[in-house]
Amino acid sequence: MTTETPGFLEKLIRFAIAHRWLMLLLTAALCALGIWSFTKLPIDATPDITNVQVQINTEAPGYSPLESEQRVTFPIETAIAGLARLEYTRSLSRYGLSQVTVVFEDGTDIYFARQQVAERLQQAKSQLPPGLEPELGPVATGLGEIYMYTVEAAPGATKPDGTPWTPTDLRTLQDWVVRPQLRNTPGVTEVNTIGGFARQIHVTPDPAKLVAFGFTLQDVVDAVARNNQNIGAGYIERNGQQYLVRVPGQVADLGALRRIVLDRREGVPIRVGDVAAVGEGPELRTGAATQNGEEVVLGTVFMLVGENSRAVARATAERLAEVSKSLPPGVAATPVYDRTSLVDRTIATVTKNLVEGAILVIVVLLLLLGNIRAALITAAVIPIAMLMTITGMVRGGVSGNLMSLGALDFGLIVDGAVIIIENCIRRFGDRQHALGRLLTREERFDLTAAATAEVIKPSLFGVAIIAAVYLPVFALTGIEGKMFHPMAFTVVLALTAAMLLSLTFVPAAVAVFLGGKVQEKESRVLQAVRRAYAPALDWALRFRVPVVAGAAALVVVFGLLASRLGSEFIPSLDEGDIALHALRIPGTSLGQAVTMQATLEARIKQFPEVARVFGKLGTAEVATDPMPPSVADTFIMLKPREQWPDPRKTKAVLVAEIEAAVKQLPGNNYEFTQPIQMRMNELISGVRADVAIKLYGDDLETLVEVGKQLEAVAKSVPGAADVKLEQATGLPLLTITPNPEGLVRYGLNQVAVQEAVGTAVGGTVAGQLFEGDRRFDLVVRLPEALRTDPARLADLPVPLPSQDVGRDEASRGANWASGIPTTVPLRELATIEIVEGPNQINRENGKRRIVVTANVRGRDLGSFVADLRERIDAEVTVPSGYWVDYGGTFEQLIAASQRLSVVVPVTLMLIFGLLFMAFGSGRDAAVIFSGVPLALTGGVLALWLRDIPLSISAGVGFIALSGVAVLNGVVMIAFIRKLRQEGDRLEDAIRDGALGRLRPVLMTALVASLGFVPMAFNVGAGAEVQRPLATVVIGGIVSSTLLTLLVLPALYRLLHRDTEAGDGQLHR
Repeated sequence: MTTETPGFLEKLIRFAIAHRWLMLLLTAALCALGIWSFTKLPIDATPDITNVQVQINTEAPGYSPLESEQRVTFPIETAIAGLARLEYTRSLSRYGLSQVTVVFEDGTDIYFARQQVAERLQQAKSQLPPGLEPELGPVATGLGEIYMYTVEAAPGATKPDGTPWTPTDLRTLQDWVVRPQLRNTPGVTEVNTIGGFARQIHVTPDPAKLVAFGFTLQDVVDAVARNNQNIGAGYIERNGQQYLVRVPGQVADLGALRRIVLDRREGVPIRVGDVAAVGEGPELRTGAATQNGEEVVLGTVFMLVGENSRAVARATAERLAEVSKSLPPGVAATPVYDRTSLVDRTIATVTKNLVEGAILVIVVLLLLLGNIRAALITAAVIPIAMLMTITGMVRGGVSGNLMSLGALDFGLIVDGAVIIIENCIRRFGDRQHALGRLLTREERFDLTAAATAEVIKPSLFGVAIIAAVYLPVFALTGIEGKMFHPMAFTVVLALTAAMLLSLTFVPAAVAVFLGGKVQEKESRVLQAVRRAYAPALDWALRFRVPVVAGAAALVVVFGLLASRLGSEFIPSLDEGDIALHALRIPGTSLGQAVTMQATLEARIKQFPEVARVFGKLGTAEVATDPMPPSVADTFIMLKPREQWPDPRKTKAVLVAEIEAAVKQLPGNNYEFTQPIQMRMNELISGVRADVAIKLYGDDLETLVEVGKQLEAVAKSVPGAADVKLEQATGLPLLTITPNPEGLVRYGLNQVAVQEAVGTAVGGTVAGQLFEGDRRFDLVVRLPEALRTDPARLADLPVPLPSQDVGRDEASRGANWASGIPTTVPLRELATIEIVEGPNQINRENGKRRIVVTANVRGRDLGSFVADLRERIDAEVTVPSGYWVDYGGTFEQLIAASQRLSVVVPVTLMLIFGLLFMAFGSGRDAAVIFSGVPLALTGGVLALWLRDIPLSISAGVGFIALSGVAVLNGVVMIAFIRKLRQEGDRLEDAIRDGALGRLRPVLMTALVASLGFVPMAFNVGAGAEVQRPLATVVIGGIVSSTLLTLLVLPALYRLLHRDTEAGDGQLHR
């Protein structure tokens, strides 16, 4: 081996020993920095994997889905096409709403993306119908909904005037008291409201009176608008003073509104109050919220992109507690969903794993080293490296979460230190024995430096290899990249920290603390292991060909087993709560849906495990998650397990029980998922399920027809659950079609019919009523009883162009006498019919599409999709001009596997190259490298035994394993080579080398695998994501250690048989 590098390393080590107190002080300073960084570390449950997207929501009141698509969605999509770094667009057009989602490439700055979209929207505005304003959605990600609360009145609570609180009152409090205060919380970008009624002032004219007085609905709208404004008229100067001139005319209350004069007839004023009722009324709302069967107002707090969810949720909770104090007595703002609880549970799981792992590691060190001071020095490396890692995470902008902290294995971190300390103890013992006395200080320092330098190279090298093995993870892009980068980043950081500590802190600590008589006795455990190992080693060396052949056969067998394991993307994190998607027939009214939802919630609330149930129906004020009134997102919050009647009941069993119970309620269809998971799936691929079969084409009817065939095929595939075709049709429309002959007969245009019906049914906003900061719309429309009855709507008077203007009924000639009617009923001008139209129209990349979604239960995603594709190709004929595509979470699995299939071989070659550089011999490099496939066999076996499919998490476990396997080999082969250089025979060198390195090999293996034991068997929140990784590592390390101790010496002996003859002659 070369001598320059150890020269440099040895100098560094000697420097660390000479300035040992300085080293310990610097280490303490780094720990202090780490503790400070820990308070700044953003903490989350999982990494945020949302793509960079901008939502464009356009409210188009009264537009049917087809009109929304034609007039709004299409022009916006066309304007957006061709943006820089645009990945794809998808859109949704439904009654009264157009939503276009523009997805950009990863790494695009969200504010740059929004600016581009905003510029293009300015250009598109000229092509949109007048009065429609496209708005950009909040600057939030899919994990942005971090906090939900309800504003509710206590049972029996009344307002100061003695009347009970209505949904309108609660909504007014939410809009004007709660929301403005919460929006100012740092890190909050939007507070979205759903439920209750926004307060409006309704002016509802009576058609009969309008006809009698000769007024039209438009006259009322104009009069209200004209008589409700303040006008500023500049200023005048007088006697050196300046007076502002203003002419107030704003309506102050409902009485003033009633007194507005419409016209004077024969000197008598006719006021708004004479022809119309004026009062507060409910808005035509698009969404509602319920809780435990009662209607409430629900607020959702959105977190700004890149903020710390735990900090923002906490700040929101504190602010909400403050806000509650300013609410009237009897009304409370109650938190119902708080992301912090999930984050805290997950972090508790991770912490528990880390602490238990650390304790197990210390126990093993004590047992095998038989020296408590040495064990404590090694164990001290764990917290120090951890704190250094946290400092790096804060600087690198990585949040502490399941993935980043979950993969840290303390065993790997202390490997380097274990090897060094073990060697120091061994050398101290040998030297004491040889000298027959205690060592002097100088001798001890010198020996520490020599012993450390002796093993530092294989140790550093092993760590470098483990770090190199994590490189493929950095090659993942997109969602899987965001998921696993934090993990690779933290592991590499922790290993680098440990490497630094092995060079500086460990030698210094050994020099300071390992004084006096060093016990050289091996612990009893080790003596027993050695007694068993020596004969096994001799046997392996004697039968080396069958041993190596057997190992090769094992690798082949387990390689085949691995292909049978099945695959999934990432095991889903159990969030502890359930989200239930309740679907009803399209066209179900909001009122009816609220009643059905109340029944559903009351049924779910009967389960003793459920703490509360709340639901969102339809679309909230800001349409981040647009749904028709017939769809409800129901959130089921569970009590902590210890309060359950049977705390051992699994969540799957509970979900099955709830599903069985709600299936008995008629008129609903259900999908079960989890709150975050539901939003994640939707954001990743625009659908809320594991697999989406997307059919693209032009004609809606054909899409629905072929979609039904796809649905039938998907249902027949084993493992398919919740299969459904999205509801694209079935929305009842009341269509009032103007009749051209009728219009000509009365000398009218169709706009007369459209305006009359628009105001009568939809209402026209004629200004606002101000109360301090609060403002409420003034809406003119027909009374509720007339609006909702198609038969009475047919009698709606449509004004005719009049020749006899300005005279009322009393002072005008009789109609039969003059022969001039002033109005004509609607039925004369139009036909009124009820038809079915499209429920919603989805588009992707400018093409209409329809989706069949399916979740997969009881089998893995990879094989399910392969099966599904085969069946669809065989059984469904797709018309020309239409095509089928697949989406959903499995896309990521495929993308990641393709990526890894390129990067993993490259990394393995890189490791081989490193080994070749270190040993300068291809044969030795090959011997060590053989450890990798042997280690993988154990990992595959462990997965198979525990029935866990291959997932990206397990793949990352295999990556970590290869590093550990190589490290063990390096330690052993380096020692055997050293003995041969000192002149031992090949047989003796192999035998002594293997026996001499038994302790460090066992220690590194035990320490690394025990660090993962708590993770493999824990059942806390988030444990299911870490389980595959830990299982692979433990199984693999067990197999790799056995193989390192037996197969490696045999293989080395086989490959070096030609040097044996030379050895024999040398030593004669």
